[in-house]
Amino acid sequence: MLMPQQWMHDERAALAGLLGTYSVEVTSRDTKSLADVSRILPRGTEVFVANLPTESADVLIEAAARLRSAGLIPVPHIVARNVASKRDLEHMLAGLASKAGVERALVLGGDRDQPAGEFDAALQIIQSGLLEKNGIRRIAIACYPEGHPRIPGDVLRAALKAKIAAAASAGLDVLLVSQFAFDPAPIIDFVSELRRDGMEAPVRVGVAGPADRLKLVKYAIRCGVGASLRVLRERSELARNVLSGETPDDLLGQVALAQASDPSLGIAGVHFFTFGDPARSARWAEEQRSGAN
Repeated sequence: MLMPQQWMHDERAALAGLLGTYSVEVTSRDTKSLADVSRILPRGTEVFVANLPTESADVLIEAAARLRSAGLIPVPHIVARNVASKRDLEHMLAGLASKAGVERALVLGGDRDQPAGEFDAALQIIQSGLLEKNGIRRIAIACYPEGHPRIPGDVLRAALKAKIAAAASAGLDVLLVSQFAFDPAPIIDFVSELRRDGMEAPVRVGVAGPADRLKLVKYAIRCGVGASLRVLRERSELARNVLSGETPDDLLGQVALAQASDPSLGIAGVHFFTFGDPARSARWAEEQRSGAN
């Protein structure tokens, strides 16, 4: 049986290992955050770039180019329901490739009720042939350990399988990026289920970066992670820490220990949902990687 000090040492070591690969996200018009992550993050770190429905593709392309020039790897969001036409999609992808050297993208369906054009699902983007035509080599696909607030679980699972299969047919590598949660158990259980179901793509665990309590609760409810919130409220001390914007040591430490004890889980790093403050997540991750307290 491990003594508490040994367990804590093992957890810190596992956490540092898990954070050997991590990514953060910014929005394309957030010039301050773009500058911050360019200064803080190690070269070669992936930065996911969100683009609001009202913003043009050129804004996304410019943000990706800024990240590339700083030595970072831009991973733009390609949102099916925000794309007006196949022609517009090709324009966006061609610009991302030629001006920012983009080879990786997060492909999403999107939450808007009415699509802007002919695409309404991520699968259609993957099947369009335009990703690989314009130099995309790997796509990230969202997955949901605690389900989706608007999509039944069996539909989600079938869609995930279809997207992975379509990506394989297109010669695209796949990374699964999970929705954030506040409790490690649903994450570990979900990844185990994926493996039992024959889905072998690596999973990057989504986690809420430090943020104020009200902001976290708002996003958690919107994104359907209410089960985690209930668990946290029952564990009052942890709830105060996480929901006030403290660091996610406990959650990620337990996920890291699970991966260390069972490498077949295939948990490959961490993705920070940063809620407008990616620099704070980046600083914390770098402290853990270097062994700082």
